[in-house]
Amino acid sequence: MAVNVDILGPAPVDPIATQHMVPMRDGTELATDVYLPEGAGPFPAVLVRLPYDKNGRYCWMPFIARHFIGRGYAFLPQDVRGKFGSGGDPLAFVNEVPDGYDTIEWITSQPWSNGDVGMWGDSYYGFTQWAAVASGHPALKAIVPRVTIIDIDSWLEGVTPLYGAHYLAEYWTDHNTNEWPIDWSRRPLASVFDEGFQQLGRRCASFDYVLERSRGAPRAPIYPGDHPFDVLRIPTLHGVGWFDNITPPHMLDYEALIRNPETAPYQYLHAGSTDHENYQIEKAPIPERDDHAKHDDALAEMLPRYLGPALDFFDAFLSGRTDPAAVPRVRWHLPREGWRDSECWPPPGAHELRLYLADPELADGALPGGSLVAEPGPDGAATWTHDPGDPVPSTLVDPFSAVFEYPDEREVEGRADVMVFTTPAWDEPVTLAGRVVAHLRVAGDGPSMYLHVKLVDVGPDGQAHTLLYGQQVVERPGGGVTAEVYLGHTGHLVEPGRRLRLHVATSDFPVFLLHPGTDENPWDATETRTNRQTLATGGEPASYVSLTVL
Repeated sequence: MAVNVDILGPAPVDPIATQHMVPMRDGTELATDVYLPEGAGPFPAVLVRLPYDKNGRYCWMPFIARHFIGRGYAFLPQDVRGKFGSGGDPLAFVNEVPDGYDTIEWITSQPWSNGDVGMWGDSYYGFTQWAAVASGHPALKAIVPRVTIIDIDSWLEGVTPLYGAHYLAEYWTDHNTNEWPIDWSRRPLASVFDEGFQQLGRRCASFDYVLERSRGAPRAPIYPGDHPFDVLRIPTLHGVGWFDNITPPHMLDYEALIRNPETAPYQYLHAGSTDHENYQIEKAPIPERDDHAKHDDALAEMLPRYLGPALDFFDAFLSGRTDPAAVPRVRWHLPREGWRDSECWPPPGAHELRLYLADPELADGALPGGSLVAEPGPDGAATWTHDPGDPVPSTLVDPFSAVFEYPDEREVEGRADVMVFTTPAWDEPVTLAGRVVAHLRVAGDGPSMYLHVKLVDVGPDGQAHTLLYGQQVVERPGGGVTAEVYLGHTGHLVEPGRRLRLHVATSDFPVFLLHPGTDENPWDATETRTNRQTLATGGEPASYVSLTVL
């Protein structure tokens, strides 16, 4: 029986916008809406290049336009090549550098333009800003990339996020957005999207690129010339959310740019307590009335919070209406406490706190499991079986909506293949403010293993909610190797009476690609084998989680 595919095509052009078909150097035309402020101009322009329909409700461009033009900016959302109203083939990542340059060049030739351009946006339309930086167009004066990755196709490496491959299949098969139910039991996993492709009458070239990469094909050059790390010399406001799934790699970009004395002076950071879809942790679980994905009044309440940092940044660095010296280098949110400004990230006074894994014999039993303690204990080990036929189920359905879904990790904490280690209840408050990395001594009888690590906040009533999670491929674990699993950055207050918990597992399916237990490509595997996995504690080197605290 054919699978039912829901197809979402382009919405009508907003009545207050004028659509232009902007020509690229190869003759392809990209659909671009122009919203202009009142007055004669000329105006600075803010460009948004996105693949999600410039007129659709999902990314709220018609709603957002009113905020930008109200502050005196021409606002230009554009469907990228191959998507919705634009021409060309749908192919993620590879055309954004020249298309970004050509679009900015067109903007500067318009009679309403004053020649200065900024760019703003999330996720893929954060990446298109980095592509425009790499293009070297001199009219680009400031960018506000949010929850994104400079080397965006690296997101699909390592322990591959299946939800990333799912995203490509839904958004990049043709000009529309397509949704269909996925049978995750299909094998090989390379075939899980085939029913939808067959119904649509075409395969997704970007998904096939993921498969080709996994089978040894070379990486496509998304930056055919200069890399953004090498040429960025304009003010950049990094927008991240502590509960956002793309924030961990975004913060690696931020760290790299801050370390470089050539790029560090241009970096600013704004970090909120939100997920990828901009739901706030203070409101979790999200009540129906506050779901801005469905309700315009909730969206109207959310947008000023969402857009305010970018508008203020552009006022300082694009239009020149305000003093750039007044813009804080770092503004970060601490749940239940509020916003804080800092001269750097992590904030001054931050230091490392190591919590060592102990009592491993209790880690796969009744909660609270093993211990997280201030000093390493004696040698010990927790052992479990990785069974590809019975993987640890993902607690999230959609990792982009972690705060909206707000799952309780007790759903998986009782499994024998999820090792848990818990602190005592804190008797003093502690503020997490910075990097979190797990250093684990592991062994296994398979050719490799996937490590999935979660840092979990546990309330007095036992409710357990993930703060951060990370993954790592461990090659040839054999009799023992030390693995470093980066979980990202956070700003979080652990209040008295609450505990922190660490989860260690070797599957998280279907959010992440499943290890077959053999040396076969996980995408192509049809046969599986169970593996015996071991996590050592105590001894030298001891397994621990490194927290950054104030």
